[in-house]
Amino acid sequence: MPVMHRNWPALAIGLIVGFYWARVIKLVLKTRLDTGRAANFVPPELLGRILRIIWYPTVTAWIVVPLIIAFARRLPPPLIPLYTDPLITWPAVAVASAALYGTLICWRKMGRSWRMGIDPGEKTQLVFTGAYAYVRHPIYALSSLLMLASAAAVPAPLMIALAVIHLTFLQWEARREERYLVQLHGADYGSYLSHVGRFIPKALRAYSPGT
Repeated sequence: MPVMHRNWPALAIGLIVGFYWARVIKLVLKTRLDTGRAANFVPPELLGRILRIIWYPTVTAWIVVPLIIAFARRLPPPLIPLYTDPLITWPAVAVASAALYGTLICWRKMGRSWRMGIDPGEKTQLVFTGAYAYVRHPIYALSSLLMLASAAAVPAPLMIALAVIHLTFLQWEARREERYLVQLHGADYGSYLSHVGRFIPKALRAYSPGT
């Protein structure tokens, strides 16, 4: 196990991702106070709860692994970065910061409609404005970008494995939510699906209901 010097990009990623998920917890608690429901942090549906058994440990490791890499003097092979080139790692940190900032804007736009997953017993208002006028899942898209930037800034084998798990989960969860929202909102959401891309805009023109 080679001796490692302080890895500042890894520290930056750990703090960025830690702040991101601390903000998620704050939103969960706020939603609980406002609505009596915890924003599906523990989903009522069985499949959602099963997925969380895998996803939440992945998220925890996403925060902890960069901090270990930043501070540990010796690292086992799964935690040794494949490169430490600052021309790659620091731009990746900048991208991660931008993804966090964009997510904060999206959370504000969602307001009381923000949820984590599916609750068959609840109907929230659809949001078609802001980033949602161009992308169906801007928060998932930005979370994917944040994870990709994390893996680029801290390219340890374990971080890359975490990225694969997280990105796969977001792809699956986005598709599950779309099927549920079509059943819940019918033609309104169906029209939105046909005009707006899942993670990448289909067009530069903003979507508005009825177009």
